[in-house]
Amino acid sequence: MNDTLQRFLFERAPIRGEVAHLDATWRAVLERHEYPPVLRKVLGELMAAGALLAATLKFEGAIILQLQGSGPVKLIVVECTSEQTLRATAKWSGELDAGAALAQLLGEGRFVITLAPGAGKQSYQGVVAIDPAGVAASLEHYMRHSEQLDTRLWLTANDDRAAGLLLQKLPERTEPDEDDWSRATLLADTITGDELLELPAGKLLRRLFHQEDVRVFEPRPVSFRCSCSSERVGAMLRMLGYAEVRAILEERENIEVTCEFCNRAYRYDSVDAEQLFAAAINPRVSATRH
Repeated sequence: MNDTLQRFLFERAPIRGEVAHLDATWRAVLERHEYPPVLRKVLGELMAAGALLAATLKFEGAIILQLQGSGPVKLIVVECTSEQTLRATAKWSGELDAGAALAQLLGEGRFVITLAPGAGKQSYQGVVAIDPAGVAASLEHYMRHSEQLDTRLWLTANDDRAAGLLLQKLPERTEPDEDDWSRATLLADTITGDELLELPAGKLLRRLFHQEDVRVFEPRPVSFRCSCSSERVGAMLRMLGYAEVRAILEERENIEVTCEFCNRAYRYDSVDAEQLFAAAINPRVSATRH
């Protein structure tokens, strides 16, 4: 099974949907950090959710999902772009209880959803309480109250794959048939985690909606990609200022900045730092990096 997003549409009802399967994309995240099993499951579900919601975006940019907490898990972040690229990371401390629910892992926490249309455009940020039922229920609440769209999500993940199903009621019709929406969600509620993980999108949709007239579109690829770069790290160091960077280098041989998403390390010695700030003044100077 490949990393894909599969869009579908009910022909006789104002309902659309997406199926997400993340294989290599999910494993690329796991390869970069050793996450505890209970955290892997939450992170995988959040990645599948990010892919599904990004597929509904009507702008070029990204959706960023952040779970912030005061418990043993401090932060979980997933970023998915309109180009269907994902990256993710998490921060935690101590041993995590393998049987802990999301609310126990995060403690006093909140769910922050950021829509970032891109450079020069204003971002929109929404905050929702973390539902004790988990990631899917929290996002359903956000979509219903912030976006005024009835949305249902089914999410799951294991060590090899993350997957999700989204159903969304379309707003085009002024008098939608509530029976259509109820029937579709009841059918989707019969899905099991194993089916969501193992069945290809086409078979999954036939299994759930074989009595419905469903149009299935061409699948779109999904992939892991980190947007970190030496240019971005250099810009961050310039924001610290020349004096601060020199003071750090007087205490240590190098400044090392490691991307929390992809684990790539960027190192700057005193020569790199001088070139970095010289390049900011004179663009003809090359800001090389070791």
